[in-house]
Amino acid sequence: MGLPWPTCASGFCLGLVSILSLILLASSSNYSTSSSQPEDRVSRRSFQLKMDQAILMIQDESHEKIAVYWRSDLCYQCLYQTLSATDLGESASKVAVVDTRRPITLRVNDTSGNQVLCQIHYNFREFGNYSLWIKSNHSGTKDVNCEIIINYNPGFTNLPIIVAFFTYVGIFSILALGSFLLRLNTVQNWICTRINPVETDRLINSELGSPHRADPSIQDAHLVAWNTASQRLRSLDTFRGLALIIMVFVNYGGGGYWFFKHQSWNGLTIADLVFPWFVFIMGTSIHLSLNSMLRKGNSKWKLFGKVLWRSVQLFLIGLFVINPNYCRDPLSWNEIRIMGVLQRLSLTYLVVSVLELLCAKPVPDSLPENRTCFLLQDVVIFWPQWLIVLVLEAAWLCLTLLLPVPGCPTGYLGPGGIGDYGKFANCTGGAAAYIDKLVLGEEHVYQHPSSNVIYKTSVPYDPEGILGTINSIVIAFLGLQAGKILMFYKNQHKQVLVRFFTWSVVMGVISAILTKCSTNEGFIPVNKNMWSISYVTTLSCFAFFLLLIIYGLVDVKHYWTGFPFFYPGMNSILVYVGHEVFENYFPFKWKMQNSQSHAQHLTQNLVATSIWVLIAYVLYKKRIFWKI
Repeated sequence: MGLPWPTCASGFCLGLVSILSLILLASSSNYSTSSSQPEDRVSRRSFQLKMDQAILMIQDESHEKIAVYWRSDLCYQCLYQTLSATDLGESASKVAVVDTRRPITLRVNDTSGNQVLCQIHYNFREFGNYSLWIKSNHSGTKDVNCEIIINYNPGFTNLPIIVAFFTYVGIFSILALGSFLLRLNTVQNWICTRINPVETDRLINSELGSPHRADPSIQDAHLVAWNTASQRLRSLDTFRGLALIIMVFVNYGGGGYWFFKHQSWNGLTIADLVFPWFVFIMGTSIHLSLNSMLRKGNSKWKLFGKVLWRSVQLFLIGLFVINPNYCRDPLSWNEIRIMGVLQRLSLTYLVVSVLELLCAKPVPDSLPENRTCFLLQDVVIFWPQWLIVLVLEAAWLCLTLLLPVPGCPTGYLGPGGIGDYGKFANCTGGAAAYIDKLVLGEEHVYQHPSSNVIYKTSVPYDPEGILGTINSIVIAFLGLQAGKILMFYKNQHKQVLVRFFTWSVVMGVISAILTKCSTNEGFIPVNKNMWSISYVTTLSCFAFFLLLIIYGLVDVKHYWTGFPFFYPGMNSILVYVGHEVFENYFPFKWKMQNSQSHAQHLTQNLVATSIWVLIAYVLYKKRIFWKI
């Protein structure tokens, strides 16, 4: 009799994540972000630093009246900002706090601001202690020399990430090896013999019969059960779970690291990848699920009713359950944020599902494996859908680039604030922001966009606004195309892999053209806040390639079961809503000894994320799934 060793091993593996918290907490005691050398005149203790900051002591020996300005490399075409400094109580000596996320440019001007005395570009390290020495080159002249001196360079701030990575890799490697060994009959028999050899022999002989006289009908039944279970593509749930778990982790804070937070404007961070991937795989699932229900004889009107009801539920959950603005007052209807993540998902799901119901024809369960297909057959036969999507994208381009916006240049794609040298301070998002304010009202738009961190914007802007939803529909439709490939070339793994790779290359080429392979200088830069078309093509390129890898490993070669991402992928709505609702409750959050420690933040965020994986695993084993 087969024993459920892999199941036990998986549960044990998920339980071991608590070890990570102990390891990271131990590392946090050794990894000090607050230590300064005793001889430093200014330490972190006397001048409180936050994450992504360092101390800069300004030592002026130039005998000139100066002002120091700074600009981050993250801030494209930005105005220089005054570096506010505190007097140390000594002549010509001040201390300031500088940003460490990216290199910054320091500029020393005379007090009139007309003459640049010196300029230096430097990459400060987090929690470091530095001095900026400003000296005159020659007596009686205004020639000034600037130099950065390191008073104290802290330890490697990414050390907790490395510790966490190898801890998880070690746990999963041990469990993978254990699971493999426990699948071997010799190991199972040896364990059973060691546990109770007499009882084992009795069970084999009296209850199960001789292992050499297995009932063929029982073997056939197990084979049928295995084939039925494997009909669901585990790679899709694994992909969805991967995107979801990264989303949960970055929503919890990502250990306080800047690259686990959303980009201020153009460009990408890790946090900017996951939501489009989730939308992409939602499109893939739409095609497979609707096609399956059509084959079972469900009418399109009945399916439309289910789609509409599910969309309404998603929108209401996003509006009233996890809305970031709903708790300002007991009934803050005048300030409630109307759009959001689930609201965008609901609208995207509704449009793409209706598009599929209008044009879809059920594909038979079994298709000839040796049929010949020309290259674009899976695209051409769905040309009405492509035509509608192209019209939607044309509408996005026209509105974004041609709609007049009061007080702003037509086709403006910038962040406003101090960007573009401060010329368009209140134009954040251009037409996208204008449409949201016109349709929804300024009070119902997200009030704290990521652009205000670097670009110092003062106007609200919603990254899940109305105009960006059009491109959300586009990326979901590209995911729908991935579902068509899986369905149309069923049992032809090579054809599926080739087409996934081809689509990845095509999307990558389009992105290269739109962006000119640059962050800010392209025709349409990659921008998560606006969900630009280049953002859609870039993330679709990544999604097709990632799905190719996961599909090949999980469903073709069976090298990987999708563990542990498969389980949250099977219960995605529950995990997403749950992590938002219980975000501030123990054990997902607790009081930290040092709120500016990456190690403690990372420990808390990884433990919270791992708990949701464990919850999803337990619910999967209990066959509990929250479907709406």
